[in-house]
Amino acid sequence: MSEPRSALPPKFEISHEDMDRVLTRFYAGVRQHPELAPVFGAHVEDWPAHEEKIGRFWRNAILHERQYDGFPQRVHLMAPEVKEHHFAMWLGLFDETLNAELDPETAAKWSEMAHRIGRAFRMGIVSRDQPKDAPPKLF
Repeated sequence: MSEPRSALPPKFEISHEDMDRVLTRFYAGVRQHPELAPVFGAHVEDWPAHEEKIGRFWRNAILHERQYDGFPQRVHLMAPEVKEHHFAMWLGLFDETLNAELDPETAAKWSEMAHRIGRAFRMGIVSRDQPKDAPPKLF
């Protein structure tokens, strides 16, 4: 079966195998992480299915494949266990994994995307957790 592609060029070249390898290693690290493991564990019951879904997310974001449908920002906002400080941990572990599994250029490109997405998610969590009468938190 061929890989579905859109008319848009990929953000950068990366194979499904490389993406899967990164995600497998990353989520193995998440399951061992003292603070992230319980946060993810509160919501993920089927790790292989979760990794496959996140693989579809990244294939959509990077390769413009249209097999992911979901609202990841909303999912994170609806998870009260997810806190602002978790994003630095998540991105640190993700960067470690990218640098261990990919060539430096590909790792840097994927990292940049992950950090941009992480900033948006983090801002949503900050807004969610901020007292309603408090002034906005500026980043």
